[in-house]
Amino acid sequence: MLPLSSPRVKRRTDKLLLGGLVAAFLLFATTTAQAIPAYARQTGAACADCHAGAYGPALTPYGMRFKLGGYTDTDGKGTKIPLAMQLTETHTNPARGDSTTALTEGDLYLAGRLTDQIGGYVKVEADHTGHNTYNTKLSSVDLRFVAKELKIGGKEALFGVSVNNSPGFDDPISVLPSSSFLGPAGVTGTLLNPGSANSLSNRVIGATAYALFDKNWYGEVGSYRSLSTSQQDNLGYDIGGDPGRLSDMAYVRFAYMKDMKKQFFSAGVVGLTTKRQLPRSGPSDDLVDMGYDLTYQYLGNRDHIVQLAYVNILEKRDYGSTPVIGGVIARDDGIVHDQTMSVTYTFKQTYGVSVAHFKSTGSHDLARFGPSGDPDTTTNLISVYWAPFGKDDSYTSIANLKIAATWFRFSRFAGREDDIFFAPPGTQTTDAHDLNAFSLSASIAF
Repeated sequence: MLPLSSPRVKRRTDKLLLGGLVAAFLLFATTTAQAIPAYARQTGAACADCHAGAYGPALTPYGMRFKLGGYTDTDGKGTKIPLAMQLTETHTNPARGDSTTALTEGDLYLAGRLTDQIGGYVKVEADHTGHNTYNTKLSSVDLRFVAKELKIGGKEALFGVSVNNSPGFDDPISVLPSSSFLGPAGVTGTLLNPGSANSLSNRVIGATAYALFDKNWYGEVGSYRSLSTSQQDNLGYDIGGDPGRLSDMAYVRFAYMKDMKKQFFSAGVVGLTTKRQLPRSGPSDDLVDMGYDLTYQYLGNRDHIVQLAYVNILEKRDYGSTPVIGGVIARDDGIVHDQTMSVTYTFKQTYGVSVAHFKSTGSHDLARFGPSGDPDTTTNLISVYWAPFGKDDSYTSIANLKIAATWFRFSRFAGREDDIFFAPPGTQTTDAHDLNAFSLSASIAF
C-alpha cells in the first residue's frame, strides 16, 4: 500500500517501489525452473529429458515422474556427488534509470538422492545488491520421502511426504506460481504468488503428504507455519517482507495428469486457508486462496515442443481491523485475483520463445491501495533464449549454457496507465510503461 503522506515521502516511496518491481520481474526471468546438472549426473539422462528445453523451463512427463519419485532415480553406476552450481550475468536496461551489468546471481544446489526412498532439492542463492555486494540466502527447499511401486486395487500407487518452504513449490506439474516462478507483479497479490508483498515464498516451513494413483490422479494435503523474523534474518531475508504470524493453515492440491506420449494434459485445483497477523502483534485476518490451472504440452518427436498454461487464483480476505488512513476508512473485506497465461515454444530443445500475460486485480480500497484505491495491474513478459548443451547429442549433456533476451512491459499499474503515483503539479510523472525493462543474461550451470 502507498502511504497517503507528504509529497517528499511519497516520491521517495515511489522510487523504491519502482526499483523493487523491476528487480522482482528480473528475478523471475533468471530463476524460472532451471535444469540441475546434478540430476543429470545421477540418472545418466540428459537435462533435456526432464525439461521441454535443455535448460528449462517446463518439465516433461519424465521430469514430473522424477520429481514425484523424490529425486531418487539413478543409473546405478555408483554414488554421484549431489552438487551443482549456476552463475548468471545480466545486463539490464530499464525504461527509466541507468543501465547496469553485473554478476546478478550465484547459486549452489544440493540436489539428489540419499537412498531409494529419500531425496531432495536445496538451493542457496547469492543475489547482487549493488556496489559489488551480495546477499546470500537459503532459497527453495524440497526434501522428500517416497514409497514407490505400491498397488491399490491392482492399480499403481505412490505415496510421499515433502518438507518444503513454499506452498506449491513441490507441485509435480510445476505450473503453480511458486514452482514456475511466474506470477503477477503489483501493489498486492495472493498468498500463493511469490511476487506478492509479504508472500509466503521461502519464509515458511511445512510438510505435505502426497499420492499418485493410477499414474493420473494426484493429491496433496499439508500445513505450514511462518519462520520467526529472527530466523528469516539469519537465512538472509529482509524482515520487511515478513508474511506475518500464520495459524490454522491448511494447503490442498489435486490434479488429473494424462501422459499421451506425444502430448500431455493436466487440470488441477489448489486451495489454502490461514489466519494471519501482519504485523505479528496486530489483529488476525482470515485469508482463503482458491484456484485452478490447465496445461497442455505438445511434445511430438521433441523437434517442436509447445506448452500452454493458465493459472487462476482468487483470494478472499476478511480483515481483522479497519484502519483509517488519510481520513479514509479501510474495507473490512475484499478479494484479490491473480491470473497468469503463458505459451512456450522450443525448437530442437535449443531455441525457445516464451510469452506470458499477467493480471492482478482486487477490490477497490482507498485506504489500503491509495492513492487510486485500485490495485489492478497488467504486465507482459517476452523472452527468447538459446541453450546449446544438455542434450544427448550435444557437446555435453550434464552441463549447460543459456543466453536470453527478456522484455517486461507494464500496461497498467495500480489501476492507471499514466501518472501512476499522482505526482504533485510541476514534478515528473511516472507512467506504467516507465516500469518496463529489457535485459540480456547469460547463465551457466555445471
